Amino acid sequence: MQHTLSTPICYFMRTLAPMDYLLYIKALHIIFVVCWFAGLFYIVRLFIYQAEANAKTEEEKNILIPQYQLMQRRLWYGITWPSALLTALFGFWMYAVNFSYYLQQPWMMLKLFFVGVLFVYHFRCQIIFNKMKSNSYEGKPFRLRLFNEIATLLLFTIVFLVVVKSSGSLVWGGLGLVVLAGVIMLGTFVYKKNREKKQEVE
Repeated sequence: MQHTLSTPICYFMRTLAPMDYLLYIKALHIIFVVCWFAGLFYIVRLFIYQAEANAKTEEEKNILIPQYQLMQRRLWYGITWPSALLTALFGFWMYAVNFSYYLQQPWMMLKLFFVGVLFVYHFRCQIIFNKMKSNSYEGKPFRLRLFNEIATLLLFTIVFLVVVKSSGSLVWGGLGLVVLAGVIMLGTFVYKKNREKKQEVE
């Protein structure tokens, strides 16, 4: 019975050519990258909402903060952490299969560096998550809004490196990221000022 159940799987694996097999791994890697970034983007938004909730009345805080903490816990441990680990698993699986090729590609070394930075960002989110869990985070929402844009810059950098596969264009790419960072910071600052004016009118 055990042999019968495993036969379709074994047959499927035997019919896959080496490159087809790698494409399945790459597809899974990309899927979990998307899920990981979605989790990182949304978790910081929840941090912002909880930080803003601390400025509300005691009755509102008693309702909002437990709800945000519940959403953070489900998102962080149900989606973001599993996606980060599976992204790393399938990514290094691809790297191991084509180790000699990737070892000669400067863009891949740079990509791995920025992925390392992304994991540092992830662990920083874990620190903030722990503080939010006990409602002891003392940073301002505006600081979290700026922090949220780091993931955007890393997303642009990693995707362009993977698609273009060129470290020779890093000068122009770096200038583009500086401009993008400036636009994001300006947009965040303008949003903050407009929000403050709206609150003053209310």
